[in-house]
Amino acid sequence: MKAGIKKQEVKFIVTDEYREWIALIKDRIRNSQIKASIKVNRELLELYWHIGEDIVNRQKHSKWGEGLLRQMSIDLKKTFPDMAGFSETNLKTMRLWYRFYTEAVNGQQVVDELKSDDIFRLITTIPWGHNQRIIFKCKDVREAVFYAQYTLENNWSRDVLEHQIESGLYERKGKAITNFKDKLPANASDLAVQTLKDPYSFDFLTMRDDYDEKELEDALVNQITQFLLELGTGFSYVGRQVHLQVGEREFYIDLLFYHIKLHCYVVVELKTKRFEPEYVGKLNFYVTAVNKQLTGDGDNPAIGLLICKDKDNVVAEYSLEEVSQPIGIAGYELSNALSKQYQRSLPTIETLESEVAKMMDTK
Repeated sequence: MKAGIKKQEVKFIVTDEYREWIALIKDRIRNSQIKASIKVNRELLELYWHIGEDIVNRQKHSKWGEGLLRQMSIDLKKTFPDMAGFSETNLKTMRLWYRFYTEAVNGQQVVDELKSDDIFRLITTIPWGHNQRIIFKCKDVREAVFYAQYTLENNWSRDVLEHQIESGLYERKGKAITNFKDKLPANASDLAVQTLKDPYSFDFLTMRDDYDEKELEDALVNQITQFLLELGTGFSYVGRQVHLQVGEREFYIDLLFYHIKLHCYVVVELKTKRFEPEYVGKLNFYVTAVNKQLTGDGDNPAIGLLICKDKDNVVAEYSLEEVSQPIGIAGYELSNALSKQYQRSLPTIETLESEVAKMMDTK
């Protein structure tokens, strides 16, 4: 746009038809305010949904342009000065929210196992801010419903929801290579499969370029809250380098968790190299030992999870065919690795302490 030329505002003509319609909208808002003390979020979301529906239908059949939303915002703010949410931007979002789900439903792109009524109940249960992030960041209804369900089940904050969307949880969930269908009962295998993901994102870590397994383990334990968030709901941290005495030999498990939904121990082995078939044999041994020494009467059999830097999926599938225990194999991603040159340029703790001491002496 050239300097000095202002963008022309869209004028909206207030007609009798508009006055009648906006009066109906105001009545709906007043009725919603009466009920809001019972279920604030659901009433608000149902109100937003129906306003979005009205806007779509009016603009479709009455040929009202974008000026409608500006005029609506003015009228609703004037009538309800103490009620937030009637900005022109939020009215546009209500319209987008309604269209995002209904156009996909009418186009038969909706999740097969969910009906449109089920989706409506779901999305009017989670907060408006969460709904906005979902429709702005998700590609389609399947992905949106996935994140809405997990938000509801896990009570995610908006920041956690946004992180999960940006980390691609929808694409990674249930993607690990496993033998669970062959090694676990039918009622447990599906849940176990969905418990794992591939790849795991360790972007909350900052590692030097040539880190080893101990350093990776140290970093994950130091960031155990973020690690548990990445593992998913249900994982409870038991310990690291968990000691096992088998015969006359001693063994140590990298990381041990307990999953409260699966009711079993989860043995995690970390590998900072590309997957090799022999890794499965060692993990199979550890899972067997945990079952014999730690698993109690009320526990289900333990499962193993091997997390490695990279893997060939076909090699991983072949490696699982002959093992006796339920095991999953997944990769991990780590983008925050520091190069050796940059690592050397960073001051050590000792250097920092020495500089601080010099500063204190000069005071």
